[in-house]
Amino acid sequence: MKNTLTFLIIFLAAVFLTSCNSTRKTVSNSSKLSKEQVLFTQSDKIFDDFKSKKGSSLNTYTLEYIDRYKHIAIDKMLVYKIPVSITLAQGVLESGSGRSELARKSNNHFGIKCHKGWKGKKVRHDDDKKRECFRKYQHPEESFNDHSAFLTTRSRYASLFELKLDNYKGWAKGLKKAGYATDRKYPSKLINIIESYQLYKYDALVLNKKLKYKKGTKSSKKHNNFIVVNRGDTLYSIAKNNGLTVSDLKEINKLLSSEINIGQKLFLSR
Repeated sequence: MKNTLTFLIIFLAAVFLTSCNSTRKTVSNSSKLSKEQVLFTQSDKIFDDFKSKKGSSLNTYTLEYIDRYKHIAIDKMLVYKIPVSITLAQGVLESGSGRSELARKSNNHFGIKCHKGWKGKKVRHDDDKKRECFRKYQHPEESFNDHSAFLTTRSRYASLFELKLDNYKGWAKGLKKAGYATDRKYPSKLINIIESYQLYKYDALVLNKKLKYKKGTKSSKKHNNFIVVNRGDTLYSIAKNNGLTVSDLKEINKLLSSEINIGQKLFLSR
């Protein structure tokens, strides 16, 4: 009887200690954040800071789109080595910030057509031709997954992955050159979205790089009545920094669009 009681006490003590150790281990693991979680939290701060400073002057739907899908784009950069800025800019442009018919009804955010070998769901949609075949997804994230797979598995996009991940301009031009879109202004449209919404900051975040410049600062070299455009400048930032409107700048410089280039001279008065 004595031996049985001793054995029972030892057994219960062992169970208690094991339980404590297990509990400690669980608490310890749950307190650790993954790399993705850290990046997601930091990206939320980047977005909130940007929205508080610039949000009122930009498209509300585009801001909502970026906020909703930035975590997915970060994940795709970590896995597939596609810049966050490019993924988000393409999503914004191709889906009309998630408001296009193709995006709303088919969750296709990147305008990816069926192509040979596609075995998923399909939908007919007018594009370059009438009733073209496009891929249909159950959830938007499937569209992001397919976009990443589309770029990484097709040889015509191989040259993109030789570029640096923070070279969003090279990626934008490379996509057009590889045939992603027929619009000759496709690269400039992507670049404008990236710079207007500072999407390059998410690339720098994932790469753990400090930004070398800030869009919207008075970085442009100002002369008597003109400035020379520097990297990161937009018509909006230049106009705001010089007490003008975008319309004023376009009229003074006889610009037909909002596209500007590094090194370009912009007059501030007639």
